[in-house]
Amino acid sequence: MEFEVSYALENEQQFWDELEDIVSAECGTHEELIDNALRAYLSFTANYKEEYLQSEYAIARCSYKLLDSSVFAAHKDYVRRQIIYCLLQEDKAATLHLIAAFLLFDGRQHEETFETMNEEGVFPILLELIQSKQNEDVALHRILLELLYEMSRIQRLRTQDLILIEDNFITYLLMFIEGLSDDVNDPYHYPVIRVLLVLNEQYMVSAHGPESSVTLRPLPNKVMKVLSTNGLAYKTFGENIILLLNRESETSLQLLILKLLYLLFTTPATYEYFYTNDLRVLVDVMIRNLLDLPLTSTALRHTYLRVLYPLLAHTQLKNPDCQYKREELLKLLYMMTSSNLPGMMHFGAIDETTKRLVSRCVQVPWLRETEEQQENLSKNFLGIGINSKAAESSLSVMEVAGHTEKPGIQTPSRGRDEVKVASLKKNGIAMDSSVDGGVGNGVPLGDDTSTIRLDDSKSPFEVEGEA
Repeated sequence: MEFEVSYALENEQQFWDELEDIVSAECGTHEELIDNALRAYLSFTANYKEEYLQSEYAIARCSYKLLDSSVFAAHKDYVRRQIIYCLLQEDKAATLHLIAAFLLFDGRQHEETFETMNEEGVFPILLELIQSKQNEDVALHRILLELLYEMSRIQRLRTQDLILIEDNFITYLLMFIEGLSDDVNDPYHYPVIRVLLVLNEQYMVSAHGPESSVTLRPLPNKVMKVLSTNGLAYKTFGENIILLLNRESETSLQLLILKLLYLLFTTPATYEYFYTNDLRVLVDVMIRNLLDLPLTSTALRHTYLRVLYPLLAHTQLKNPDCQYKREELLKLLYMMTSSNLPGMMHFGAIDETTKRLVSRCVQVPWLRETEEQQENLSKNFLGIGINSKAAESSLSVMEVAGHTEKPGIQTPSRGRDEVKVASLKKNGIAMDSSVDGGVGNGVPLGDDTSTIRLDDSKSPFEVEGEA
């Protein structure tokens, strides 16, 4: 959208006043007038970006000027599509930044924006821009990563788009994390890691989801391919996803992490991808999270258990010198299937899937003592017998791939941290202090406070009296 307008501004207030005039233009139903208003908005903001739009707050405020405008209120679909068409054609970094910011904030409130982006073929453009704009504009690069993540996590991507992801794009993202591993406050860890997690989920859904085709050969999972062939070079990514699982309260992101962990622990080439100390921290995190899940979180509990089994059975934890928290794990597993015993009402009524998944976990060789003792424990605590097929589940990968949750939903908790600690101690389960600290040599992921989020349609700038 080329549009040249000359302005002589003396201060920042004049910039915001002029922007308000631009987005308040009367357009009626004339598409030409709407196009002129959008051209003026993008040209004006891009021209003065270096002077008045240097912070993420200012970019967000600028985006909401258009989102809260009468032009957008009256012509949402048309304005969105025009902005999307600009993204498909634009090359200037300043204009791209403003376009991407608008689509990101709009899409977080209205998922149809991301759906329209998918329909219009935006995904390949984002792949290209993320790789080409890294050194040109750091803030633009970050917001493009955020846009790719948000667009990909609310819908299934098209097969023709997933095919376009090359090994070198995954390698590029993983190397990016490694290159930033010494900077504690670096803003890139979170968005880059989330992009890798959501792409892994897309591959899983493509291969195992309910809508996957049984006649077509599944696409190779490029995330797992790179980690399987060269995972030792990208340890920081592994350290940080454990740290992220420890801190994350959003259910959808927990599921993204669990899905990748499931593949890593069920793929022989990545059985030992993680450092042993990091696996121990992961055990602590999983014990805590399983105890903390309320009775209603049955599906999430099942996913945790589906990951727990290969973690205990396939990784270094199976080695005699690496085994960790055996007694605590057994107590947790028995608690989860023993609501009929005194003092074991933590999990309430037990469903058959939980019994089956726990049965599989307690069969991990280093958790049991003798077959006779194991059989007695199983009958007394689980109410089910052990069979040789319990450790196998052809449905697990499909169940893990198909478990989703809407973005923004927080995982329910049984109570505050004090209540959780008291529950753990009461049941004789000790937690390592590292659960609340760092993981391996990884870098703590700071709170993603720089990203402004909206839970409803209200502008965050209305408090300033700005419509």
